[in-house]
This record gives sequence, C-alpha cells and structure tokens, in this order.
Amino acid sequence: MAQSLLTIRLARPHDAEAVASVHDLSWRDAYRGIIPGRELERMVERRGPAWWETAISRGSRVAVLDFDDRIGGYVTFGVNRLSASPYQGEIFELYLLPEFQGLGFGRRLFQAARKDLNARRLDGLMVWSLAANERACVFYEKLGGRKVRRMVERFGDVPLERVGFGWA
Repeated sequence: MAQSLLTIRLARPHDAEAVASVHDLSWRDAYRGIIPGRELERMVERRGPAWWETAISRGSRVAVLDFDDRIGGYVTFGVNRLSASPYQGEIFELYLLPEFQGLGFGRRLFQAARKDLNARRLDGLMVWSLAANERACVFYEKLGGRKVRRMVERFGDVPLERVGFGWA
C-alpha cells in the first residue's frame, strides 16, 4: 500500500514558483465570473515567482500544504491590517488548488495559521472574503467565523462587497 506524506510548513524561497502557480490557478478558479476578467488577470500577473520569493525571503508568514513534495495550497497571515480592530491576527489569503479542495486541507491550513498567530500572542482572528465568493463564505462560516464587518472594494469600475469574518 502506498503512503502519501502531507505536511504544513512555512514556505522557503525555493517554494516561490509553486506558490505562484497555486495562486494563479486558485485565483482564476475562485474569482472567474466575480472579478472582471481584465482586473483578475492583472492581479494574478502581479504575483509571479519573483514576488513570492521576495515576500518569503523578507519574512512574510506563508505556510504551504506540501503533499508528496507538491505544493497544493498556501495561507498567508500576520498582524491585522486594521489597527482599530479587536481581532489582532489576520489571515490574508488561503487558497488551494481545485483538486485539493473539499478534502479538509483548507481547514488544516486555517488551523495552522491560527495556531501560529496564537503562539505569537495575537488574540482574535479576522479573514476577509468577497461576498460573491460563496464557497469561501460558507467555508469560513463552517469554521465558526461570524460576519463582523462589511466594506466595498473596487475592481476596475465594478464595486464588490467584502465580508470580514471574526473569531474571538
């Protein structure tokens, strides 16, 4: 019987190309039909391997789902960007390749980021999602997130609502 090895670990600079690939594929999967096409492609193109290598090398908190030496997803996290918030930690992004979705890997990435934030004494957690991204909203609700904030973000000429989920 074959066994697979799954780990969640902090990304290393040599993971940059794989993380960029997960970013590209998962963003197109998640946001096609939500974010206007040209805007989505601009956002994806800005985050190539060099961008990720720089972010990782400079100490950004990026954890990867490493499945048999293949990066299947990632989560980025740190101090909440909204300083006037009761939630000190924030998950900025959590994405999986489509074939890794629905298998519990997203929950594991979420829990790993939350554990790291707690170890750094960042109390409470916030995650933002586009309201039209129903898969993400359902995912965060199932993890116990409460809708605590709403705001509008513009993508080109299109205003889209974002929902902030919070965990005490």
